[in-house]
Amino acid sequence: MFIAPWLRGAAALLHDARFDPVQRLEILEREHVNVLCMAPTEYRVIAKRATLRPMAALRGLVAAGEALNPEVLRAWREATGLEIRDGYGQTETGQLTGMPVGGEVRAGSMGRPLPGIALGILDGELVLTDPRSDPTFFVGWLGGDPAPETDGWRTGDRVRADADGYLYFEGRADDLIISAGYRIGPFEVESALVSHPAVAEAAVVSAPDEERGAVVRAVVVLRDGFRPGDALARELQEHVKAETAPYKYPRVIDFADELPKTASGKVRRALLRDRG
Repeated sequence: MFIAPWLRGAAALLHDARFDPVQRLEILEREHVNVLCMAPTEYRVIAKRATLRPMAALRGLVAAGEALNPEVLRAWREATGLEIRDGYGQTETGQLTGMPVGGEVRAGSMGRPLPGIALGILDGELVLTDPRSDPTFFVGWLGGDPAPETDGWRTGDRVRADADGYLYFEGRADDLIISAGYRIGPFEVESALVSHPAVAEAAVVSAPDEERGAVVRAVVVLRDGFRPGDALARELQEHVKAETAPYKYPRVIDFADELPKTASGKVRRALLRDRG
């Protein structure tokens, strides 16, 4: 599903059908879409499974929901000349960060706090320090207590900030992998895997290990023309070592036809951990 609003008038296009990357590009061209908003997974799949090309009408790309891999950002930029403007929010909070039109876009960042929104980082976790600063913060739980008014709202998402206040998503707090004392965020490993020409999609979770406590496990979906096997698994492991650090490589690699996702396109990592 995607929405493409024109900046003049109220026209919007909603495509509510099974996602097909080639068909999506055809619709963009046929309908002269100006601003494209898609789930990160859809941007990834199009970059890997379709032929991206310039589109005269397209002048804006927007994403939210999960971090976008540098490889995917680069593919869209080289094909369209446009940067994907990422943002962040939760069901309970509404939009909290963004990349304003006309402002600088930093690859891999979900932008800076929106005007007036009080955000902070506590022990690596993004916190809405004053819920009253957020006009779209939820009012309460159904049949339960009201939402907190002054206590900070802990998002459960780990982030880092650069010197200019741009925020970078590192993963859910409960997705963090601690292996032999090392703290490993799944997103960096996933980005390294997706940068390999054989990989269409990848998800990284922890797997129990008697010696290390946990190890990195990757579930990989291959691009057309590539076949799973031990040789390719070893190649991917060496690729991750070269792109990140030797201790971050996935000691377990499983190949799959697809990744389990939510209706909004987010990978269901908890389900992958259960299946491991």
